[in-house]
Amino acid sequence: MKQSKRDFLMEQLLLWPGVTVQPHRFGGDEFVLDGKEIGHLHGDHLVDLMLTKPVRDRVVEAGLASPHHIYPDSGWVSVYLKTTEDVKQAIELLRMNYERIEKSRKA
Repeated sequence: MKQSKRDFLMEQLLLWPGVTVQPHRFGGDEFVLDGKEIGHLHGDHLVDLMLTKPVRDRVVEAGLASPHHIYPDSGWVSVYLKTTEDVKQAIELLRMNYERIEKSRKA
């Protein structure tokens, strides 16, 4: 990956229809679809996103994300971007959130 993890991740998410980026209230960049947060990025090293509790439990159990670094018992998860594979996994989880929000918009 020649560009930074942050730049690559932002570039990918901004290709999705309707996604915008804005400053996150606790620092970093927040990805938004129709006023709803898809997830947020802290620097070049950490993605946080909210999942339903059952999905969060499955994702953490499968090792695809860690419990949130501050709120470990919530539906939030953290993905540490140490490798290119971590970035790809974060994008997949963010895509899952994007699709959930998109589906609820059309309901």
